[in-house]
Amino acid sequence: MAEVMIDVQNLVKDYGTYVALREVSFNVQKGEVLGFLGPNGAGKTTTMRILTGYMPPSSGTARVAGYDVFADSMEVRKRIGYLPETVPLYPEMSVWDYLDFSARLRHVADSDNAIERAMELTNITDRADQLIGKLSKGYRQRVGLAQAIVHEPEVLILDEPTIGLDPKQIIEVRKLIKSLAGEHTVILSTHILPEVSQVCSRVLIINEGKIVAEDTPARLGERVRGAEHVFLQVAQAAPEIPTELEKVKGVLGVKATDAAPGAFEIETNLGSDRRADIAALAVQRGWGVLELRPVGLSLEEVFLKLTTTEEPQ
Repeated sequence: MAEVMIDVQNLVKDYGTYVALREVSFNVQKGEVLGFLGPNGAGKTTTMRILTGYMPPSSGTARVAGYDVFADSMEVRKRIGYLPETVPLYPEMSVWDYLDFSARLRHVADSDNAIERAMELTNITDRADQLIGKLSKGYRQRVGLAQAIVHEPEVLILDEPTIGLDPKQIIEVRKLIKSLAGEHTVILSTHILPEVSQVCSRVLIINEGKIVAEDTPARLGERVRGAEHVFLQVAQAAPEIPTELEKVKGVLGVKATDAAPGAFEIETNLGSDRRADIAALAVQRGWGVLELRPVGLSLEEVFLKLTTTEEPQ
């Protein structure tokens, strides 16, 4: 069984009458990259601030590498690298001096090698002597990422790590995050939902202070709909096709779509892949299969379904 690196149980945070977190519980295994999603004000930043020791919870517990974030705050901080959405940089310092300052704060033994490694990973080696205040927003973001990894923490908590980066830099940062998986445990908060699908092994969605979904990016859509969907396109469309398909075991419903001529979307039981049976029937009937593939909700669609409150009519 994989080691649990982050363990959150019944976390509550209230500010007087306003409750930011409501009995939040989840865990993150060692080496996992967890996507942490939610609309503005959902509780993401509050959760990350509690995990990093920035603020205590009102009740509940959070542990990192076995240490309580409140009772053993200093032990937790040694093991965490944190990139907040607004990176705390000193514009009058050079990149090297800032990273050296960050390394010394964390008591890094071989700070020179640690700084060189962090700069190489974030591709800012050629900016070592430049003042942070003279850097573009993208480069400042990379400096912030470098300070988060300079002490090689076991856990990385990244809040919008690719904000302000150009497309090439975004790809580089995504590759870096993926390369850190395995050796490091990562919590990634972002509004760029395709980024989650590309980088994260699991997704957690929070809304109004409560966890509303938790699964792999691929399975979230199935769970939201409560069924699996298959797209079928045939060369010989016939009016009896929906009726014939509904006789296949596990098929719940069939509807023609306007995606292409002879196209159908087939709803099947959750957890049952009926594509082989559908293909066999199509071949037997001579329909001529042009395309047969699973259809999933995009992460954007899942996110909207779970975090949008319908207004009463």
